[in-house]
This record gives sequence, structure tokens and C-alpha cells, in this order.
Amino acid sequence: MQFQKDMLTLYAVTDRSWLGGRTLAEAVEAVIEGGATMIQLREKGKTEEEILASAREIAPVCRKHGVPFIVNDSIELARACGADGVHLGQSDVPEGDVRKQAEGLILGLSANTVESARLAQERGADYLGVGAVFGTTTKHDARHLTPEKLREITDAVDVPVVAIGGINETNILGLKGCGMEGAAVVSALFAQPDPGAAAKRLRALAEEMKQED
Repeated sequence: MQFQKDMLTLYAVTDRSWLGGRTLAEAVEAVIEGGATMIQLREKGKTEEEILASAREIAPVCRKHGVPFIVNDSIELARACGADGVHLGQSDVPEGDVRKQAEGLILGLSANTVESARLAQERGADYLGVGAVFGTTTKHDARHLTPEKLREITDAVDVPVVAIGGINETNILGLKGCGMEGAAVVSALFAQPDPGAAAKRLRALAEEMKQED
């Protein structure tokens, strides 16, 4: 799948702990139908077999709707899953030419400073995930980045940037003017009573966030 920056607009990152009786596939389909533009399978603490099982559950849903399916942390697992791409944290980037190792995949890399963003761009990232921008329940040690720092990062690189970390309906517009191409969201989608309706609202807000004054 050819990467386009608009794929980042509403980037949904899965979390099984908030499914509330729904299957992962049901929750993913709901957020896609509501307006999610990319899905990342994030299964911290799971075995490779469990991750592959989850991928088999949601990959067909993503393909059905033409939405990119990204796997977190491992190029090998992304290939085994038949995913469209992989997202790697700074500690997950392998030695050597990561762009070559991820050939044929959409490649996302995490960054939280101008220096790490430039390095990620040099390594061949298609997009950067930058955060944490607000408080987050998924990464307790993540430091917060101010709007000024976010703008410095987006100004320093040519690849598109998606913000992550505690983003919800009440704070997403605080990212307006920071140069973001999208927002990556976890609990503001998957922890909601109606994930599809939450996705519809967040998609509209994400589109507004992207508009430069």
C-alpha cells in the first residue's frame, strides 16, 4: 500500500483492555466506519502467537475498508501478519538500514526531540509519531511536549508527523498550529461506549486541528 499523509488524520491504536465485551474486530470496524484512517495493532506483553491471532482477526477488516493496517514494534511480525506497515519505538529500531529491512512496508518511527526526529527521517521513516503530547495512561514514563516543542519538531523535518499521548475530544484542538498531520488515539476511541460515534467526532476535530490559521 502506498503511504499518503492523509492516512494519519485519525490514527487508531488498539488496546484490548477497553473492549467492554466487544471483539477486537468489532471495535476496529466501528472506529473505521466512524472515520479512523489508520489502524495500529498494539499488543504489549503478548506472545508472537497472540499477536498473530489478533492480526488475523483485524487485518481482513482493514482490507475490507481500504484502511492501512500497522503492527507495532516488529518488522518480522508485520511481515508475518501481512500488514501494510510497521511502527517502531526508539528502542525497537534494529541495527543497520531499517528502511531496507522494512522495504515494501509503511515505516513509522517514534521521536520526541528535534534530534531524534531528524535521525528518524534519515533512517527512512514515512511518518513520525511524536509524543507524549498530553498525559497518557498507556505510557506512564512518557514526558509531555509543549506546543512550541511540537512545532520545532514539525519544522525540522519534511516527513509528516502524527501526535500521540492522551489525546481526546477535549484537548485535540490544542494541537492546532503545531504542524501535525494527524492524531493517534487509544482510549478516546476504544474505551468509549460507542467507539464508532467517538471516531466520527474525533475525525471532525482532527480535520479541524490540521487546518493552519
